[in-house]
Amino acid sequence: MKITTKNIILCAVFAALTAILSQISIPLPFTPVPINLAMISVFIAGGLLETKISAISQLVYVIIGAIGVPVYANFTGGLGILVGPTGGYIVGYIITTIIIGVIVKRLGNSIYSYTVAMVVGILGCYFVGTVWFMHITRNGLIEALLMCVVPFLIGDILKIILSAFLVKRLKKYV
Repeated sequence: MKITTKNIILCAVFAALTAILSQISIPLPFTPVPINLAMISVFIAGGLLETKISAISQLVYVIIGAIGVPVYANFTGGLGILVGPTGGYIVGYIITTIIIGVIVKRLGNSIYSYTVAMVVGILGCYFVGTVWFMHITRNGLIEALLMCVVPFLIGDILKIILSAFLVKRLKKYV
């Protein structure tokens, strides 16, 4: 990977976009995990950018939040959020972009490949986030899935559809 001005700008843009979309959130009374739009930025970064660049963009987002800048959902930040019940999902953003990038590289640039990559990518995020949630809260698998995955499935499917079409349209410009 070559460090270019373009790559630095793309990292900054997608870290900022994730921070902005994280603020469009709805807290749910039965889980510490809010509904938010951050995953749209993660999906688009994973589909548009080189794999390393997309992962770095989300790593920058995670680090900025960890040092206390309020970029996480509901204008929160700090290491406490990252090591708390939702931290695994936040770290999962990095893994999601890597998975998407690897799959898109293998399958090519099509709505189908973007959709498949994003579905597998979010499964990676669900896995990391749910395992971390279970560890922190001492909840069992079924309980954790009912609190942290099932309520988000329809919204995440809609985000994947939107993001796949956006990546297809934006690919020629990046």
